[in-house]
Amino acid sequence: MEPGTLAALLDRPRYEVAPVAGVLGAAADLPTGATVAVIASPSRGPDATVAVAEGLAGLGFAPVPHLAARSLRDRGELAGYLDRLAGVGVRDVFVVGGDAREPAGEFPDGLAVLRAMEDLGRRPPRVGVPSYPDGHHRIATDVLWTDLAAKAQHADYTVTQLCFDADLVGAFVDEARGRGIRLPVIAGVPGVVDAARLVRVSVRIGVADAVRFARSHRGTAGSLLRSRSHRPDELVEALAAGGSDLAGLHVFTFNQIEPTVRWLTEARRAAA
Repeated sequence: MEPGTLAALLDRPRYEVAPVAGVLGAAADLPTGATVAVIASPSRGPDATVAVAEGLAGLGFAPVPHLAARSLRDRGELAGYLDRLAGVGVRDVFVVGGDAREPAGEFPDGLAVLRAMEDLGRRPPRVGVPSYPDGHHRIATDVLWTDLAAKAQHADYTVTQLCFDADLVGAFVDEARGRGIRLPVIAGVPGVVDAARLVRVSVRIGVADAVRFARSHRGTAGSLLRSRSHRPDELVEALAAGGSDLAGLHVFTFNQIEPTVRWLTEARRAAA
């Protein structure tokens, strides 16, 4: 993608959904053939994620199921899920550590799952891993960089965690390149979502330095707190203007799919 081009950044985004009741029906609002990531839910387990991915594949989408290391029991279970996904044509998975405090089995982290997929001979054609421009509330920054460098040997791209600050994303990309990490970086941004829900999720996942962001981006932060819904126009425009080496957008829909798709359609039209 040509850096700094808003139209290119908006082209063919990835959409993220949660594996809850009604999500397959809501997917009718997505563009034909869209790439749709399905998050891992600690309460619902990996089977829910894989089942929704199978359903999305049957509807003609390109699903990207999240496989959470700490929710998987062992290599046998991992192999079973990978076989199910391959059977419906899934060619891309996203490997995360997961939100569970304690591992359910033999995988303590995402790197262990990446290595196990290769050992099993079941690695999909594309594999993604997460990254954290805004830090992680439970993992030290130096550990995050060491972990990403190790995962980069087994992955094809990285998606950044939800971040409201384009400058942080740009700085993250620059530092990754300086550290020799060449993975394509897809920027994770919120879609058009209820503001209260967005704040709740941000707190739950531990978006770091929220106070610093609010102080340095008073307009955006104030708008988010005052309005009933959040639109990511300002963030996406800043990401494009920053000229960072970004490979695209990953849009967190929080299952509010229709307004997000409508916004993207309008934004692409305006950027053309």
